[in-house]
Amino acid sequence: MRILILGGDGYLGWPTALRFSARGHEVTVVDNFARRRWHNEQSTGSLTPISGLADRVDAWREVSGKEIQSFVGGVEDGEFLDRVVADTSPEAVIHYGQQASAPFSMISRRHAVETQHANVIGNLNLLWSIREHVPNCHLIKLGTMGEYGTPNIDIEEGYIEIDHKGRKDTLPVPKLPGSLYHCSKVHDSTNIHFACRHWGLRATDLNQGVVYGVETEETVQDERLLTRFDYDELFGTALNRFCVQAMIGHPLTVYGRGGQTRGYLNIRDTLQCVELAASNPADLGEMRVYNQFTEQFSVKELAELVQKAGAEVGREVEIKSFPNPRVELEEHYYNATHSKLLDLGLQPHHLGEELVRSMLGKIDQYKDRVIQRAIMPKTSWSTGELHGQFAERVQSTREPQGAPVA
Repeated sequence: MRILILGGDGYLGWPTALRFSARGHEVTVVDNFARRRWHNEQSTGSLTPISGLADRVDAWREVSGKEIQSFVGGVEDGEFLDRVVADTSPEAVIHYGQQASAPFSMISRRHAVETQHANVIGNLNLLWSIREHVPNCHLIKLGTMGEYGTPNIDIEEGYIEIDHKGRKDTLPVPKLPGSLYHCSKVHDSTNIHFACRHWGLRATDLNQGVVYGVETEETVQDERLLTRFDYDELFGTALNRFCVQAMIGHPLTVYGRGGQTRGYLNIRDTLQCVELAASNPADLGEMRVYNQFTEQFSVKELAELVQKAGAEVGREVEIKSFPNPRVELEEHYYNATHSKLLDLGLQPHHLGEELVRSMLGKIDQYKDRVIQRAIMPKTSWSTGELHGQFAERVQSTREPQGAPVA
């Protein structure tokens, strides 16, 4: 299969390229290195040492004997994207090429606009490129469970049957995005749904939970193939951040009471899910939605798991509550359906102390690279007294009915 991966230099994009290439597919990657630029702007960086894209491609050729083609450019540039799509004629496009941080989108007006432009305009360009050049191509788009927010009802996989005033219809699940980044992903989903309904395109929207982990089957073959591993407050996901904090003796940064519950999955399972979607394409005119995670945890539960695993490797890990920089419910109902990928054959890697200890061991190799001032949260969804008053009002008006499902 000819596969085009947008964002192929990233945390998920690079190991995805390796996985498909290792299995004999013809892989092309595109990236404009925006993530590297954003880290330079913030004076942060990857815990793992990562080579440049050209060096990575050379290393993969040396290790595997297989080729990965690469293009440098951004999806925001429609003419560039048209040329790439026309030249490579992909049968599947895997779209990771977006700004993926909620805190980044909330830093300032400039960051919010950059996020929305990169994500919404880039995705629109891609839809037009597919329509004009490869209308039978299967778009596999990385969405986010954050599009749904934390409603006080079960979260279905993309669609819900509505019975209203005696009439019924199946419609997209209502969305409650919690940041301007998540708003951009909702816009993407709406635009993809339109393109499938009106243009007859085919797409799978993978609403992914929080990803953790550092190694995949291919990246462990050579250090030059390592993917990036972020731990800072902008780009590091919760479990990855906690594991780094544990290994450098920093208190685990639990925001508020730590009751925020989300879906999580191992990076190896992300690759499984994308491969399953590619191997089982949507029909023309269909937009499928899969909720892509394997388990649900609260932030506090993750912190306690890291604390226990840390003790097993001789680390005394402190859990500390920090003022929550986000406007969000800290105690809430959360139960999201996630059966479709399991039905396709997903074999999950479940999170436990053994897996966390393995992560801690890998992180220990690179702990001298940690930039400690990048750990503490500095980006607030609101400011000062207003933030506290508003957060209290949100919590008081939406008290949970029933305990979170974990």
